[in-house]
Amino acid sequence: MADLKKKIGDFKQVPNLAIIKIGDNVDSEIYVKRKIDFAKKIGVNAFVVSFPVGEVTQEILLAGIDKLNKDESINGIIVQSPLPSPLNWSEAVERVASEKDVDGVCSVNVKKLLENDQTGLIPATAKGVLSLLKYYKIPIKGKKVAVMGRSSLVGKPVATLMINNGATVTVCHSKTVDPDKETRQADILVVAIGQSELVGAEYVKEGQTVIDIGINPVINSDGTRKIYGDVDFESVKDIVGAISPVPGGVGPMTVASLFQNLIEAYERQIMV
Repeated sequence: MADLKKKIGDFKQVPNLAIIKIGDNVDSEIYVKRKIDFAKKIGVNAFVVSFPVGEVTQEILLAGIDKLNKDESINGIIVQSPLPSPLNWSEAVERVASEKDVDGVCSVNVKKLLENDQTGLIPATAKGVLSLLKYYKIPIKGKKVAVMGRSSLVGKPVATLMINNGATVTVCHSKTVDPDKETRQADILVVAIGQSELVGAEYVKEGQTVIDIGINPVINSDGTRKIYGDVDFESVKDIVGAISPVPGGVGPMTVASLFQNLIEAYERQIMV
């Protein structure tokens, strides 16, 4: 965070991030607040662009994105998911100008990731995983990485980024036969399946590094709300060499990566 704050302090103008949010989804509210709070800490202007639920159509939403694309003072745009039905999130993020797509999810940036083109903006969650591994000096090049989950937003980008950094990658999914055998062969296991504490001791091996991307909100029997990861932390923590906690692991790194993307986007825009 200190590095980001220092870099922004050297800019002639403060970068601006627009966060498009529709509806009052509890999780969305939490994620947006984290981004706003992080922006304040590093000196970035981040603000929410809200549309009234029930009145906004896909056409109105896309027109709003077009307006932000044309606004030269706006350096980054996020479309906070999920969007209430019948709005289409995929179509919305595709409308965001690729140079302002700080989430790194539009087809232009995804294609650049596949081609290992450094001019693209890397998907924030995948970049967060990479940053976490680099921060703890965990080598990737020449290592075996298993990724559980093949979603377009997380699993596939993480797998591609690991390949780009020299790893040999296996992707496990619902059709994989004996996935536990595949994951136990890996030096690094990245889990992004969206199922609370599904991955237990049988999936891991001694000395392995486990990155848990799962964020599963659960209402407990006493009415309290708790976030669980995809990995059963207690059953694997004494086996593996290192494991990221949930919450507090990949999540903060993803937010930091998003703002790293914003700074990259800003620098490229002012050079045009």
